[in-house]
Amino acid sequence: MRVGEVHFQVALRQLPCCNELSFCLASPLFEHQPFIVTWNIPDLVCKRYNISLDTSAFKGVPGQFLSLFYTDRLGLYPHIDLKSRKEFYGGIPQRANLKASLEKARADINYYIPSMTNRGLAVIDWEEWRPLWDRNWGTKRIYQTLSVAHVMQANLSLSVQQATVKAKQQFQEAARNLMSGMLALGRAMRPNYLWGFYLFPNCYNYGWKDQHYTGQCSKEVRRQNDELLWLWESSTALYPSVYLQVAALMVRNRVQEALRVSALPGWSATAPVFVYMRPVFVDDNKRFLSQPELTVTFMPTMSACKFVSTTIVILFIPLSISPLQLSCEALSFYLTSTLNPYITNVTTAAQLCSDFLCRGNGRCVRKNYKSSHYLHLNPESFRVVNTQKRYFVLGSPSLADLKSLSRRFNCQCYKGLKCTPRTYKELAKSNRAGVYFSLESNLETKFQSYHTSINPTPILASVLYLTVFGLIRPLIL
Repeated sequence: MRVGEVHFQVALRQLPCCNELSFCLASPLFEHQPFIVTWNIPDLVCKRYNISLDTSAFKGVPGQFLSLFYTDRLGLYPHIDLKSRKEFYGGIPQRANLKASLEKARADINYYIPSMTNRGLAVIDWEEWRPLWDRNWGTKRIYQTLSVAHVMQANLSLSVQQATVKAKQQFQEAARNLMSGMLALGRAMRPNYLWGFYLFPNCYNYGWKDQHYTGQCSKEVRRQNDELLWLWESSTALYPSVYLQVAALMVRNRVQEALRVSALPGWSATAPVFVYMRPVFVDDNKRFLSQPELTVTFMPTMSACKFVSTTIVILFIPLSISPLQLSCEALSFYLTSTLNPYITNVTTAAQLCSDFLCRGNGRCVRKNYKSSHYLHLNPESFRVVNTQKRYFVLGSPSLADLKSLSRRFNCQCYKGLKCTPRTYKELAKSNRAGVYFSLESNLETKFQSYHTSINPTPILASVLYLTVFGLIRPLIL
């Protein structure tokens, strides 16, 4: 498989025991939607070429849900330009002016997130150095070198070994104060946003070219992540990333590590899962992920996360193909031909499983975490239709579809709700029709019900699923 990168973000929290699976979930970020795909791709460039991008299958639009804070958009981030060796704001955390940085960050948050009531994601993307000393390898060793020099300048009597010990202590303490301070400020100013740092936690489970690659996180990495307890306690979201190679193994283990560290603070609150995905190959920006490749990256996150209420995929596609007009044309074709139909399929499948198996009060997870059972619509029972840039799913689940759900999946209840999985006999009892809905222009959902049997063969609530803009809400009658 080619080298490709998919950014995978997860926001998780430990949950109290409240059902037969020994945990419960907070309600989804968006009501009745256990799996959501949202859009974070600025399309203004494409509009200059009069090329429209069909984003009707997505939940969100740029500027309304995700705020990404780069190095120059939040505070005074100390870092070094590796090419010019120029130091910004002190270069290393020890030299940073924390007070001035927080004052600047306050203005930045007010500017980039003007609303104090909206809900959304706040991702801080600081990648120049890592808060643990030992993780600054390769080109990042310059932060260790400058930190040691900083100590020796203050005390010329210290040996290099003594200065290194002191430099490590100073570096980690300063990094902690800066990062936790930013998170605390963000939580205080915009409590409805989920705050966290991009790429945290990391599993460092590379080596996928090894014949015996397992994707597991090493004991040393897990120990180091334990040292970052202060970061997990300060965050309301976790945002690890994965690569496409051997994605199922990498995703499973990185998600598991994120779940493990999310439990370290011992809190009872929960947050949704966030998958930050770039569906193009790093070494070939002209090639988008095919449907099988989308499955490899989407599915391990969708029904395998044990302690999270919602999986949200946030798409980011860099328009870096030259010339730019061709990039927009390629993206437009990819959306309509591959991505939008696939998104409609998997979001509907997740909702169908939630409603039918979990009574609408929970989300479906695989009974066997390591299995390859994924939530897709059976093409013999459903079909995706695109009409006037609206995506619909037409069809109803067969007895075989329902039996497959019952055999392969279990339910995790949302907090305060009961979602005991329906048995196969329960699923096969009813032959009454459900409801369909149409989405009005003001985004209010209008429900219409009918009670006519669609199929003389007994099935549970034969439902005509009409998913508009990726939103569905059938009723089980």
